[in-house]
Amino acid sequence: MEMNSNKAAGFPDPSYPGGNAGNQVPYAYPQYPPQTFPNAPGQANYAMQGYPAGMPYGLGGPPVQNQPLGASGAAWMAAPPPPPNCPRGLEYLSQIDQILIHQQIELLEVLTGFETNNKYEIKNSMGQRVYFAAEENDCCTRNCCGPSRPFTLRIVDNMGQEVITLQRPLRCSLCCCPCCLQELEVHAPPGTPVGYIKQNWHPCLPKFTIQNEAKIDIFKITGPCIVCSCCSDVNFEVKSMDESSVIGKISKQWSGLIREAFSDSDNFGIQFPLDLDVKMKAVLLGACFLIDFMFFEQTGSKN
Repeated sequence: MEMNSNKAAGFPDPSYPGGNAGNQVPYAYPQYPPQTFPNAPGQANYAMQGYPAGMPYGLGGPPVQNQPLGASGAAWMAAPPPPPNCPRGLEYLSQIDQILIHQQIELLEVLTGFETNNKYEIKNSMGQRVYFAAEENDCCTRNCCGPSRPFTLRIVDNMGQEVITLQRPLRCSLCCCPCCLQELEVHAPPGTPVGYIKQNWHPCLPKFTIQNEAKIDIFKITGPCIVCSCCSDVNFEVKSMDESSVIGKISKQWSGLIREAFSDSDNFGIQFPLDLDVKMKAVLLGACFLIDFMFFEQTGSKN
């Protein structure tokens, strides 16, 4: 991907010199073993993230060798050694069993209701940034199609390199139309598919199937009958194909009454086994974004 397109989409700029030089940490930023999900630091504190001086709001940070710390103390996670047959950039996922996703608040959207491209920070359980995600869409599609809009969402690492691409085609969002259900494709550059998410028809429950790159069914995702996050989390369970065991879960976390009522900016957490294939972890990450757009993107609908 070209550098200009990276900047236009709001991705980290690898040429950024470091800015706040007095607020940096060494390259070998300490790593910690995964922690229990409910105790993950920062889970209940998603205040507006700080950025180094001179960096426009919405951009990620500079390369990990020159990590600045924002006002929240968030730094980039150092890249671990890649496991065998791991697509470039997915080696970060081999070391974590929990992901925290924070959607950035867009002031224009809050004040005017004018839909803007979504941007997300993706962190590990220690609050270190793992990836940065930005939606690519045009103004007409965003505001005419709303949460049902098709989109391309690009996920980049600390060097600004695209590591995951999510593509959602335009599909019907009504359960009474089983012939045109929601889909999401997950690709690892340069356009290699790593998995798919397919919505399954059900009159009451949100149901999805997770497929690998060969379109073989691997997991199922089942949500609650009433997708409401009033004062509590909403959990979507990741299950085996026979639904006999729970593999992990995708949780929409309660963000507070004011934020839930006046913004569609959401916080999510994902749990999965540490030894799960990194490609399937990337697909579950994509499933989280699809669930966000389908059930939690409409401002105020969460109440």
